Amino acid sequence: MKIRIQRNSIRFRLTRSEVALLKKNGSHREQTAFNGKSFGYAVAAKEGITQLEAEFQEDTITLFLPKTESEKWPDSEQVGYENKMVLKDGQLLNLLLEKDFVCLDERTEDQSDQYPNPAATTKT
Repeated sequence: MKIRIQRNSIRFRLTRSEVALLKKNGSHREQTAFNGKSFGYAVAAKEGITQLEAEFQEDTITLFLPKTESEKWPDSEQVGYENKMVLKDGQLLNLLLEKDFVCLDERTEDQSDQYPNPAATTKT
């Protein structure tokens, strides 16, 4: 799972296996260690919501997806979900959850679990 945070915008990108785990387990969580502390990030299915929501508790950002969407997302062509969540102080927090596509430029990282990039062209 990859996250990108820029100002009041949070973007999560999930690989195929992470999307499958979300469907199977109802959530997926990862963390990054910092000298005895950790920063967590998670995505979880949630009943009773109709769009993306998020919370920040106990050093973890959790992005919530409606449970019905988490169940059908792995088998659909839908790339992702987006919402502008109104915070308690009136600010907007932009939320984006996407399938992680293979990058079109050269990368040294393993991309075998990423979705095929629809912008890639195959030469025959």
